Amino acid sequence: MSPQRVLIIDDEANMRHMLRTILGGEGYDITTADNGREGLERLGSARFDIVLCDLRMPEMDGLAFLDALGEAGRTMTIIMMSAYGTVDIAIEAVKRGAYDYIAKPFKADEIILTLRKAEERERLREENFRLRKEVGRSFGLERIVTKSGKMLAIFQTIRKIADYDASVLITGESGTGKEMIAKAIHYNSRRSRWPFMAVNCGAIPENLLESELFGYSKGAFTDACRHKKGLFEEAHGGTMLLDEIGELPLPLQVKLLRVLQEGEVRRIGEARQIRIDARILAATSRDLVQEVRKSAFREDLFYRLNVIRIDLPPLRERREDIELLVNHFITRFNKKHRLKVQGVSPAALGRLLEYDWPGNVRELENALERCVVLSEKGRIEKEALPPELRGAAGDHGAGEAGKEYSLKKMTRIMEEQLIRRALGKTRGNRTHAARLLEISHPALLSKMKGFGIQ
Repeated sequence: MSPQRVLIIDDEANMRHMLRTILGGEGYDITTADNGREGLERLGSARFDIVLCDLRMPEMDGLAFLDALGEAGRTMTIIMMSAYGTVDIAIEAVKRGAYDYIAKPFKADEIILTLRKAEERERLREENFRLRKEVGRSFGLERIVTKSGKMLAIFQTIRKIADYDASVLITGESGTGKEMIAKAIHYNSRRSRWPFMAVNCGAIPENLLESELFGYSKGAFTDACRHKKGLFEEAHGGTMLLDEIGELPLPLQVKLLRVLQEGEVRRIGEARQIRIDARILAATSRDLVQEVRKSAFREDLFYRLNVIRIDLPPLRERREDIELLVNHFITRFNKKHRLKVQGVSPAALGRLLEYDWPGNVRELENALERCVVLSEKGRIEKEALPPELRGAAGDHGAGEAGKEYSLKKMTRIMEEQLIRRALGKTRGNRTHAARLLEISHPALLSKMKGFGIQ
């Protein structure tokens, strides 16, 4: 690693010489300046990791130097020094952008320790920034595997709403990726530098859920042996996802409504309100309109949450994504399990394309991990598929057909199954599928539109 570059700004030649000797002996690359104005010139022509700046100097003193950097939009690690220091001056220097303050005279060990602390703080800040950037990339819209028109329209919506604080209600069947969409909203927004917190409202008992969300004070109840922040407080500045909001008990719905209306929370056992600034996202697999009609969900809360609504389509309504997802998961699980599965056979792919995937993308992901692990021939064959996928072709509509007696409706069911099978067989090639079905290409396109097949 290259040595840390330190700029020393001090009008006393003896102090500059002493610091050069001490810090140079510790491996730092040292440059000096006589006053704040000269220090600015040095910063304009070279990059420095740390600046040591005296407070009282002719021409431009330390506080004026800090102000000039702030006006120029420059941020860096600056340590102020002074023999005339008071607590008030130290506080003022930090307010204007200094990292730390050290009083003269100081020992060599003191200044070295101060610089080491500054280096560690900067390293942690850079590491935190890198990790946030990496997480942000993981949940960027470009990382979501799809070519579905419905999903691409949702991406356009996310780009439009990401930087606004309006509440968002994300609906969709289990396994469609509601939390992934919530993270995409957060990491594409101006709040991405702050926390993303998520809680499953149906997975935690009511008495524990309240303390998780709102926190509690010491002695509020048995076992409350310390103060604890709630998730709303932890999400301050960032985003809070309330997953499976339809499972939230009615008493907590009232408290959540207050959070949305007032932007305040109250810990269990405390009287004071705490201001919070967190964007609220909610997700559910339930039909909240029906829940409102049954008085199981508050109507006023529903309208508060339903400012912007994103409805995620089930996988069976975007079958054009199945092959993309299959290849994506094969690559991921090859890396995870150190395998070299090359792909999927046409027969196995046909089954994957025909199946209705009631568990959606999550079920497909689990099925593909099993397939990658069990494959023995370098690619996924039909025999490696889960039992429910190895049945006769067209089983995905068997339950529906078994209940039907209308010849007209039964004909439509079978027609849709045959079209899906043909498209699966030809990997989505509509011209070849039309030949297999012995119908014209325009007729196939018309029928696909009628059945909602992309």
